[in-house]
Amino acid sequence: MAEELIVPDQLTRRVPGQLTANSPAAVWDGVSVRGHRHAGSDVEVPPLRDCVVVAYRRGRTSMRCRIGGEWIHETLGPGDVSLPTRAAESHWVWPEDVEVVHVHLTQDELAATGRKMYERDVQEVELHDTVKADDPAVHRTALQITHEATQGAAGSGLMVDSLSCQLAVHILRRHAHVLFRERGGTDGLTFRQDRAVRDYIHQHLGESISLADLADEVGLSRFHFARRFRATTGTPPHEFVIQERVAKARTMLEHSNTPLQDIACACGFADQSHMTREFKKRVGATPGRYRSRSR
Repeated sequence: MAEELIVPDQLTRRVPGQLTANSPAAVWDGVSVRGHRHAGSDVEVPPLRDCVVVAYRRGRTSMRCRIGGEWIHETLGPGDVSLPTRAAESHWVWPEDVEVVHVHLTQDELAATGRKMYERDVQEVELHDTVKADDPAVHRTALQITHEATQGAAGSGLMVDSLSCQLAVHILRRHAHVLFRERGGTDGLTFRQDRAVRDYIHQHLGESISLADLADEVGLSRFHFARRFRATTGTPPHEFVIQERVAKARTMLEHSNTPLQDIACACGFADQSHMTREFKKRVGATPGRYRSRSR
């Protein structure tokens, strides 16, 4: 029998610490918040019902984490974010005191946001299992939602609706696998195939990626893979790879001073001019102008 998925209050009881924030029960729809002040701990967490954003507020600690695979080692402190996926067991070990907030987004909340974003029915959303994400937008929005949980001012519900939608959009864009429901019986990729292909693309983004490489990853012919991939994502494989390269370039432009030609190489573009052309087509600005506007 599959292990039962645990809800926010059950997670709070399993991870020892002082509760510092708690969203009002049965008032917010699709999102809830728990704030915690933790001493160093060694905690095994059962599969979670919701997708959880862990935003670090105070304290700095080394962190060992395992989510279904090998141990990951990071140092986490104020401004950092962890994004473990739902429905997966995890193990967390940290020696120092930290204060964090957990923002729980239900699968229905993420799927509803995905339907509005992509104008397609969403079957499943799975986060990338990121132990340390340098994402100020996610961290800032998580703390804003937490502030509403502790203040309870007039209009709090409306504010939380807006903030949770903003948070869901950002997560879907940068930190999640999204699997769409098949349209009209069209034969798409399975969820495992879709994730395997996306993982392959992320791992080899700085290299040349061919249609044959992607098809081989899931054991399909190039023709059948291209058809199923487009049915699943709504995008041809080549265009999807370019979009992922542009997304990685945006992140590097926002958070580093890496020269443009080195970013082009790291993201798998043929050269800097190729990156500039594709970037401007999708973002509306050249990489250099985008970097200057984001600082």
